[in-house]
Amino acid sequence: MNDNPFSPGFPQSGSFGLSDEEQSRQQADFFAKVYGWMAAGLALTGGVALFAAGSATVQQLVFGNKLVFFGLIIAELALVGFLSARVFQWSRSQVQAAFIAYAALNGLTLSVIFLVYTMDSIASTFFTSALMFGTMSAYGYFTKSDLSGWGKLLSMALIGLVIAMVVNIFLGSTTLSLITSGIGVLLFTALTAYDTQKLKGLALAVEGEASDNASILGALTLYLDFINLFLFLLRFFGRRR
Repeated sequence: MNDNPFSPGFPQSGSFGLSDEEQSRQQADFFAKVYGWMAAGLALTGGVALFAAGSATVQQLVFGNKLVFFGLIIAELALVGFLSARVFQWSRSQVQAAFIAYAALNGLTLSVIFLVYTMDSIASTFFTSALMFGTMSAYGYFTKSDLSGWGKLLSMALIGLVIAMVVNIFLGSTTLSLITSGIGVLLFTALTAYDTQKLKGLALAVEGEASDNASILGALTLYLDFINLFLFLLRFFGRRR
C-alpha cells in the first residue's frame, strides 16, 4: 500500500473542499465498508479453516504435499501483490473476487492452528486480539496526533522481524522465537493504529467505484494486521493439544 494516500498513485477527488462534517461523514461511510469487508474476510477465513481442519482429505491435500502448501503460500502472496498494485485498475467485481480468494486460501493454510492448539485457547486468543485491535484502530481513527512519522520505523521493524524469523527457521531457538513473537505483537498493534489513520486520508482521496475498491484494499490491510496480531499472540497464549 502506498505510504501516502494523497500521492498521484491514488485517484483524487474533490473531497478536500468539503466541510469538516461532510468529510467526517465520508470517512465514516468508507470505514463502514472497510470493517464490513474485513469482518467478512475473517469469517470466511475462519469457516474455511474449521472445515479444512475437520476434513482428513483436505488436510492430506494441503499439508501432505509440501509443493501444494507452498504453492498456496505463493498464491496468497501473488494475490496480495496484484490486488495492492492494481486495485484502481481492476473493476469492483475483480477486486472483490481477489479479496475473497485470498481470505479463502488463507483459511486453508491457517487451518493448521486447529490441529496444533486447543479450541478454547484459539477462541480466547481471538477475542484478546479483537479487543487489542479494536482499541488501537479506534485510537488511530480518533487521535488528533499525526502518526505518519511511525511509517519508516514500522517498515524497518517489519523487515527486521521477517529477517529474524527466517534466520530462526534454521536456528530453531526458543528464545529468539519468544523475542520475535513479542516484537510481532507490538509491531502489529502499532500498525493497526497507523494503518487506520492512513486509511482516513485515503477515504477523502477517492470516490465512486475507486472508493469501493479502496475500501477493500483497506479491509485487506487491517485484515492482515489482525491476523498477524492474532498469530503472534497465539504463540504466547495458545495451549497445544
